[in-house]
Amino acid sequence: MTKIAVISDIHGNKSALDAVIKDIHQRGIKRIFCLGDLIGKGPQGSECIQVIRENCEKVVRGNWDVFIQNPAENDFIRWFQDRLTKNDYDYLESLPFHIDLELNGQLLRFFHASPRSEFERILPFHSIEKRLTMFENSDHTGVTQPPDIVFYGDVHTTFLHTYECGILCNTGSVGNSLDLTSASYAIIDGSYNTNAIQFIRVDYDREAELELSRKVDLPAYNKYRDELLHAKYRNA
Repeated sequence: MTKIAVISDIHGNKSALDAVIKDIHQRGIKRIFCLGDLIGKGPQGSECIQVIRENCEKVVRGNWDVFIQNPAENDFIRWFQDRLTKNDYDYLESLPFHIDLELNGQLLRFFHASPRSEFERILPFHSIEKRLTMFENSDHTGVTQPPDIVFYGDVHTTFLHTYECGILCNTGSVGNSLDLTSASYAIIDGSYNTNAIQFIRVDYDREAELELSRKVDLPAYNKYRDELLHAKYRNA
């Protein structure tokens, strides 16, 4: 069987990541793609990188994975930078922008935020014209046939939109979900010559994650707490 689990936006939340990886393995799924933002917000960025490296077949870079490599302008960012190793930085620097995969006669494309940038945010309520640009090629993707299905993360909200040109799927967030508080990921099932998409929600011990965060003096702890317990975005 051809099944691929697609995860995104771990954000240093190893409690959620461990629960999701366990759920994927219990379903007998061997292939895992990750759409970036391995670190930031949560307390265990380095540990999450190690789990991703051990379990994911392919990984693309997210906006946090990019800007964490630059000199920090504030103590908040420096806190996360100081907890990464040289091997962590080398790994983040090695990550590609996107993944293209042909499956059952369709081109599936995976990136973090948009085909143009890890920092361009495309929300489900943006104009149809803006959402359709997610099927375009760019300097980052190269000139290929347009993708039939696009998977991305970044906005921490699970949704699937169907258009004449293809399917746009956001996998939601493993570690920092902002629609429901449970971790989310998607499964692509190509077993029957079609590419079916299923969303999975996984509960995890949020109180244990917050207890660990308190012990290590996580910066902006109260905002992290509101995101995990109430799905309340810190910059809303």
